[in-house]
Amino acid sequence: MNAFDEVNQFFDRAADRLGLDDGTRDLLKKPWRELTVSVPVRMDDGSIEVFNGYRIQHNAARGPYKGGTRFHPAADVNEVRALASLMTWKTAVVDIPFGGAKGGIQCDPRTLSETERNRMTRRYTTNIHHLLGVNRDIPAPDMGTDSQTMAWMMDAYGAIAGYTPGIVTGKPIEIGGSVGRDAAPGRGAVYVMGEAARDMGLTVDGARVVVQGFGQVGSWVARIAHEMGCKVVAVSGIEGGIYNPNGLDIPKVVEHLQEGNGVVGFPGSDAVSNTDLLELDCDVLVPAAIESVIHQGNAPRIRAAVVVEAANHPVTPEGDAILNDRGIHVLPDILVNAGGVVGSYFEWTQNLYQHKWDEDEVSEELHKIMSSAYRDVWEIVQREQVTFREAAFLLGVGRVHHAAKLRGFV
Repeated sequence: MNAFDEVNQFFDRAADRLGLDDGTRDLLKKPWRELTVSVPVRMDDGSIEVFNGYRIQHNAARGPYKGGTRFHPAADVNEVRALASLMTWKTAVVDIPFGGAKGGIQCDPRTLSETERNRMTRRYTTNIHHLLGVNRDIPAPDMGTDSQTMAWMMDAYGAIAGYTPGIVTGKPIEIGGSVGRDAAPGRGAVYVMGEAARDMGLTVDGARVVVQGFGQVGSWVARIAHEMGCKVVAVSGIEGGIYNPNGLDIPKVVEHLQEGNGVVGFPGSDAVSNTDLLELDCDVLVPAAIESVIHQGNAPRIRAAVVVEAANHPVTPEGDAILNDRGIHVLPDILVNAGGVVGSYFEWTQNLYQHKWDEDEVSEELHKIMSSAYRDVWEIVQREQVTFREAAFLLGVGRVHHAAKLRGFV
């Protein structure tokens, strides 16, 4: 079973409860448009390498397509489809006026020089530019891409269509990016975690938190959780993780990383593998790296009270069922990590109006939207007696279906 099939299992459960007919299911489940492109790149040694690229537009019933651009070896067509569909439900859960899309190039960006990544990004953008537009499809960064990648995409699109800062989000602040955008995915995740903790009767202050993945999302989750008084006992990067049962000094871990070191070897910590880190005894486990890290094989050994999905699709359907049977609450990705697309919505809005917000305004508005979305999901959990994931899918699929009906699609 591929990633798209796994995500659609969650969709089908929501569709069953909502009583959707077969035709409506097909409309909402299948991508509306898919583009596969070859991305030839002149490498630094003079050779030419051709990569596979994708832009998949899943659904635009509620607004223009929105979704990241992923550079990763596993970014095949089914993974990109899965991520595009998750974005459709995610934007609906937080009730912002976007649909869902995703893009990607199947490559390992760590093996490419900066000039090679630049050339690859520009060729990819040129090949998909006819699908893009500030009111059509707005890419953003994702795994393997960053603000510099978005700057290259903006420039490549601008060479064809003229200066258009709103064509991508997650840009450097100096060329139209928004303050607070980088922290938004992690900040939004911690906001949801805090709201849920109160409803579950958990105490945030002193809560033991494990974060798998210390990248753009996970590092911010760790920083903000640390500031809130949580005890972040373990974090990990690609090379492995570190553990201290008394809590890590997260600001110093960040400094250690910024000095060019990986997290492994941080003074006063013990090394732990990414696999073992997931099974540490803790109150909150935050998978913030890649897909399918919690599955049928290790779900019986997870020892967290709450799993907070800061990554996209980190728990397989089989793993999810095991966690639910064991009484472990799972806060789903389409709610938890929606802070990133909310931050992108703020940036896009600022670009359209050519008006800048300060960081306090961004954080305040993010808190409002994430808290409101959580309360909407929690109300369904209580009313329907379902899991958080089932509630979030009911909310997201229901909103997209309603918009499709209003527009005459069904």
